[in-house]
Amino acid sequence: MNMLPIKDNVFYLGSKDINRKLFDQLVPLPQGTSYNSYLVKGSEKTALIDTMYPKMIDELVEKLDNGGIKTIDYIISNHAEQDHSGALPVLVEKFPDAKIVTNEKCKDNIKNMLHVDDEKFMVINDRDELSLGDKTIQFIFAPWVHWPDTMFSYLKEDNMLFTCDFLGAHYTQYDLYANCSKSLEEAAKRYYAEIMMPFRNFAKKYTALVKEMKVDFILPSHGPIYDQPEFILDLYEEWTSDKVQNKVLIPYVSMYDSTKILVEALERRLKDFGINVKVFDLIHCDEGELSMELVDAAGVILGSSMVLAGPHPAAITTAYLVNALRPKIKFYSIIGSYGWGGNLTGAIENMFTIVKPEKLDYVIVKGKPADSDIAKIDELAVSVNEKLKQIL
Repeated sequence: MNMLPIKDNVFYLGSKDINRKLFDQLVPLPQGTSYNSYLVKGSEKTALIDTMYPKMIDELVEKLDNGGIKTIDYIISNHAEQDHSGALPVLVEKFPDAKIVTNEKCKDNIKNMLHVDDEKFMVINDRDELSLGDKTIQFIFAPWVHWPDTMFSYLKEDNMLFTCDFLGAHYTQYDLYANCSKSLEEAAKRYYAEIMMPFRNFAKKYTALVKEMKVDFILPSHGPIYDQPEFILDLYEEWTSDKVQNKVLIPYVSMYDSTKILVEALERRLKDFGINVKVFDLIHCDEGELSMELVDAAGVILGSSMVLAGPHPAAITTAYLVNALRPKIKFYSIIGSYGWGGNLTGAIENMFTIVKPEKLDYVIVKGKPADSDIAKIDELAVSVNEKLKQIL
């Protein structure tokens, strides 16, 4: 395992974790993921930018050893989460004179999570610079993409921006640079949906900032390096905008097919209007795919059966997820069927504490839908179509 040269004494020390199935014990990883660390050798000093997920520490150390790295003067931590900082305890022992360069918030998080001694840190402020001799690293604070401690490191002489989680992707089909493929676009969109979309306004701000910088390389902590930065920046510009597509999502759970009948009827009616409809059976769907489709959806119609006088837990969880991810949806509705009674909508409504989409009329039926119930589905489809005409 060796360091890979990028440009002028800048090296890639990333590792691919192809077999990892979940991120944060929540997010499905169809391809696994990667953890990227970078080494910058100046004429006087050497800096390591971000480290490694704890389970991959041995790979990082092996690459440093194979590269003949005997001294590291600075270990820059752009963000404290352990998939980037997890190797710090090992590295400060291996390189005892190295200083961890980071901001005050990141320092506090690292100390709490990894118990690194206070004297190991060098705290910097926004736009401070660190000289490595013939190379200069400037620090750009970028809070809330996606933690309050996040910052970027800008290698001025080489016009390279290390963005940590921002602009990343859980993607492993690359050698070093982004292939700018549809597959990468999908992985980056899934990553954005799950990690950056809750902070869309901040992501929008820093997308504009990076565009203004006109960097030659974007080097994130997950996924490939972008030697064509406009690929990922144009995507983020679209995803973080206020614009939505002619698209409606119908996530649903149906116990005895009554709710499914309503869902299928609504899907047919909406497609008759030329609307792009994405249906998700919540018992079998990939949560990451649902999240990805939320990025530019105009609305969500949530379908649920009744369980113990309330909505099915899968429907409540989905409503919670939608609220937590904060997509730019403009409207929502609830459809479903119950057996003997209860409240099918209240617990779902109560989930929408952050996002405030407009509520369209619900269609809630007792038992198997009758023709009169399907007529109400038709009315809902008309309402959705009219709403989309207003929005788009």
